[in-house]
Amino acid sequence: MNEQDKVGLGSLNELELYRLYESLYRIRRTEEKIADVYPTDKIKSPVHLSIGQEAVSVGVCEALEPGDYVFGTYRGHALYLAKGGDLKKMIAELYGKVTGCAKGKGGSMHLVDVANGVMGTSAVVATTIPNAVGYALGIKQQNRRNIVVSFFGDGAIEEGVFSESINFAVLKNLPIIFVCENNNYAIHSDIARRQSISEITDQVKPYGLPVRKIVDNDIFAIKNYVHSIATQIRQNNMGPVFVECMTYRWLEHVGPGSDFQLGYRSEDEAKKWMETDQLLRLQQYIKDEDRLQIEHAIDEEIEKAFEFAEQSPFPSEDELYTEIFKV
Repeated sequence: MNEQDKVGLGSLNELELYRLYESLYRIRRTEEKIADVYPTDKIKSPVHLSIGQEAVSVGVCEALEPGDYVFGTYRGHALYLAKGGDLKKMIAELYGKVTGCAKGKGGSMHLVDVANGVMGTSAVVATTIPNAVGYALGIKQQNRRNIVVSFFGDGAIEEGVFSESINFAVLKNLPIIFVCENNNYAIHSDIARRQSISEITDQVKPYGLPVRKIVDNDIFAIKNYVHSIATQIRQNNMGPVFVECMTYRWLEHVGPGSDFQLGYRSEDEAKKWMETDQLLRLQQYIKDEDRLQIEHAIDEEIEKAFEFAEQSPFPSEDELYTEIFKV
């Protein structure tokens, strides 16, 4: 065991460690199954897979309480599942079925499970950041102890609404954690080609809130730090915090394949991240018999979710006229 793991594991009990593994494994296997099914055209929307990036969502969400809220991006499968989103409803949504979490109308990029605090993901970059800030304002005005977490990629920091939202959250001292999942690329563009100051934390510091950069996709560091700041926000009325989590997506921007042939990144670059796979890292701390039991149960859960999606009906024409905003 390395020194980094000694520190991380020191604050976790066995139940917490197993929960981390269960959540990581559920997300990884679900997305691998999605990748297998996708070429059949049964899935009716584009998919942006989180494989390689799962540790951020899992680490953060395992540090939250059930009553906390999350807002995410179009690469939102990991966030949805890590926060307790209904797996059957998620797969049905990908299939465009009426039993989906958005009644088959949203697809992979628009997942929601309000009962479990998943307030929505969006296909448009940065659009859920102000939604999250607004929700945090409402929580503060109601004197509730819940916390909001806004997830977004490194590309979102280049949208004007990011700056406006950070500034507003600081001015109002809102109970929100901003989590930047920095995989270094906005689709195919390296951050060094997009920003004169490529250190995102350096860009955010002038807004006057605490910032932290967590490297190596470290699930223990993510969970422990978020738990610490969430406790401070609840107990001490501390305002917003910005957390940059360095991570890496293994697959192409959209779809289940690889994209190294495009030339914007290399297989050697990806290999370095794959060698520090957090799922494999956790496996070494799980008893073999327990691990196999966990994996078997989750594999069955996933198969049932896909069967549910297969057997569910498509929406009726009447659904075209529901959930419509009209002035």
